[in-house]
Amino acid sequence: MTARPYLISALGAALLLSACGEPKEAATPTIRTAPAAGRLTIRAQTVADLKPVPGTLTTRDMAEARARISGTLAALSVKEGDIVRQGQMIGRIKDDRLALQTGAFDAQVAAAAAEAARAQADLARTRDLFSHGVYAQARLDQVEAQAKAANANLTAARAQRGASAELGAQGAILAPAAGRVLVADVPVGSVVMPGQSVAKITAGPLVVRIELPEGQARALKVGDPVDLAADDLHGVAAGGTIAQIYPAITAGQVTADVTAPNLPGDLIGQRVRAAIKIGERQAIVIPRRYVATRFGVDYARLVDASGAISEAPIQTRPAAAADAVEVLSGLRIGDVLTPAERAR
Repeated sequence: MTARPYLISALGAALLLSACGEPKEAATPTIRTAPAAGRLTIRAQTVADLKPVPGTLTTRDMAEARARISGTLAALSVKEGDIVRQGQMIGRIKDDRLALQTGAFDAQVAAAAAEAARAQADLARTRDLFSHGVYAQARLDQVEAQAKAANANLTAARAQRGASAELGAQGAILAPAAGRVLVADVPVGSVVMPGQSVAKITAGPLVVRIELPEGQARALKVGDPVDLAADDLHGVAAGGTIAQIYPAITAGQVTADVTAPNLPGDLIGQRVRAAIKIGERQAIVIPRRYVATRFGVDYARLVDASGAISEAPIQTRPAAAADAVEVLSGLRIGDVLTPAERAR
């Protein structure tokens, strides 16, 4: 009788172990099937082969306001950023020697004028006496020659005085073109020489100047479109056209000007990202709604022959259209896609 409780306990343990050892049925995975609507078959498309090139926001030309005479910069009425008009006086150069020289020429003019007046009076008297038979023809000819020489000396003195006065007037520094002053870094009181630049002024319309290797310059044509980074231009322009291709090659680079509407002119010299078309190539381009992004990785939903859906990681980059992407890897021609469930 004492062994019965132990027998019951042993039977219960055996039943428990047998129950735990029974195999469980494996869970059948749920296969998702893509709807027929919205499926996209991958095909190759011909897209433009774009090459990124550096660009600079500038103007068609740059005008230099230069000194025409040597002397001391007495005044400079503009600073960086000011808007000037063509012919506006923006500074003055002073040379005291020119004032003294002009004064000397004024004295020479006065002396030549007095001599010319005396010669004219002598000529009048000589003609009167010649008419009364007092002087011979030789005397009259001599006095007429002296009067002509005196008048010529007066004309020469006046011309010298005018040249000296004009040289002094060239001390005025004039703006060679209408535009914005970019550089005006010569302090007042500095000694300047003829031809020295006092200020740099923008001239002509605003352009984006690009450079590219000479081996790819043959692909450029006037009128070709150029993609410009709108972020670099405050969003006012995203595309332009090639307006001019410069024939000279500098350090293996070809320069071209790109025009675009509403280019900002507040920061001349700003770097601008640009891309030009140098050819065409085959690429895979799909709408953005077929791509889902999770944790920084892009995925596409593939559909097999039976309609089952599987996800594949892909590598993408922006396409020409805002609502499309170019697939660099992860998909092949002929793959079938279904729209992504969500995209973040």
